[in-house]
Amino acid sequence: MKYEVRSVRSVKSKKSENENIENTQVTAEEWQPSGSPWLLIMPVMVATFMYALDETVANVALPHIAGTFSVSSQESIWVLTSYLMASSIVIPMIDFFCKFLGRKNFFMLGVLIFTVASFLCGISNSIEMIVLARAMQGFGGGCLMPMAQAVCMECFKGEARNKAMAVFGIVVVVAPILGPILGGWVTENWSWPYIFFINVPVGCICITMAKRFLEDPPYARRQKGTHLDKYGFLWLCVWLIPLQIVFDKGNDADWFNARYICWLSAIALTGAILFFRSQIKGKNTLVKLDVLKDSNYLFGTIMLILINAVLLASLAILPQMLQYLMGYDSFLSGLAIMPRGLGCLTATIIFGGLGGRISYKTYGIMGLCCLATGGWMLGLLNLQINPMNIAIPNFIFGLGLVFSFMPITTLSCITLRNDQMTNASGLQNLLKTIGGAIGTSLVATMISRFSQIHQNLLVKSASELNPNFAERLSTYAGSFIHQAGDMANSTFMASKMIYNQLLQQSTLCAYMTTFKVFAVACFILIPFMFILKSEKKVG
Repeated sequence: MKYEVRSVRSVKSKKSENENIENTQVTAEEWQPSGSPWLLIMPVMVATFMYALDETVANVALPHIAGTFSVSSQESIWVLTSYLMASSIVIPMIDFFCKFLGRKNFFMLGVLIFTVASFLCGISNSIEMIVLARAMQGFGGGCLMPMAQAVCMECFKGEARNKAMAVFGIVVVVAPILGPILGGWVTENWSWPYIFFINVPVGCICITMAKRFLEDPPYARRQKGTHLDKYGFLWLCVWLIPLQIVFDKGNDADWFNARYICWLSAIALTGAILFFRSQIKGKNTLVKLDVLKDSNYLFGTIMLILINAVLLASLAILPQMLQYLMGYDSFLSGLAIMPRGLGCLTATIIFGGLGGRISYKTYGIMGLCCLATGGWMLGLLNLQINPMNIAIPNFIFGLGLVFSFMPITTLSCITLRNDQMTNASGLQNLLKTIGGAIGTSLVATMISRFSQIHQNLLVKSASELNPNFAERLSTYAGSFIHQAGDMANSTFMASKMIYNQLLQQSTLCAYMTTFKVFAVACFILIPFMFILKSEKKVG
């Protein structure tokens, strides 16, 4: 009889728990901000812009940073990758901290850490200090973009949500494009520390606006009894930190011919397996992987990972190509990317003006076609170019970023419940950031390997049996005869000059091939658009 009484009580307890869950979900769906939702999203948009800007603002300043601290260009790349790596680690902890502190408080704490870290970056006196400060920036800023995405999706419905996501999309896409422009101008006219100092007043303004306007829905307020998934956090670090070292140092170490690269790869693989295993079988995990069962979310996230990798990788190599091969300074190389921002702005106006007259799938297909076309046009460049040869592909690329990024982001989350948004956007941004970090690291390897391939092909033509080569060698040797004093020295100088031209041409061909790879990758994504569903599930 006692057993039966306990069973009845257990059934009643489970029934009450299910009713509470249902009530929470209803509250989550019906919640509306007390004030204007546009005022509510202002602080999160400012913070997102600041975070996304700092993903690329240091790109064009890397040679200056390397010179200040007397390090190589390969060592200075840690200024970029440490930021992305730290962001990747903190993103899965967003759901825990939102429940532990409340989303509003956690948001303001993230902005505060980011602002303090920006100041530390500016006063850094060694490469170790700036790398650590950039990692601190990543820890503070990694939470900002996922929370902004969740807030935009929660506070708006219908056409208003389309407009809000348009604003979010242009901030996320335009900020990394404006980063090299702003970074180049500040570096050339002031000094590179000021690219970090400008975050300090912006961060203070953002905290003030967040305290005034930001609100927490019922499911994002401070909750009692929250626990941190310590093992999940540990395995995440074991996975991502060695992985980033492998991609940063792999090319220099000849990849798996180096023993330490093999060991680090094995550790990263083990960490990844243990992380996902802990998230599947554990309780109170960092991320809830059940959202991956939603086909829209799964395939949309895969597409966004690759698009983000293409975006950040292209922004990393285009300024380098312009500075090393075209003779641009850091400001002009950043300015050459400005047409991307104009393309993004144009696409956003079109997206907002047409509204729902064109389906998200159509927008996505148009965007991927524009990305592929812009990438292919950049792959057709040569050293005899004018500014329009760079501006037009970048403008088309900018159109493609907005037309693909905004609808795919919306479609990936449109079939999820509101109370799933914070976790889903956190997991999505984790994977996107990892994709961007890997893309930024791998693109250097692609340039190096493609350059070797093209150099091997071009050197076969540098033979005296080739009449064009023999004629060019004779012409150059004749021009050096007065400087060299005899034909032997002038011929050597001419050969050296032709070889330098060959290296320049092979490097340019490597950049062109890389851009074509980006174009092909975007074309491959087009069939994925037909998998995504357009309507939100009911019930």
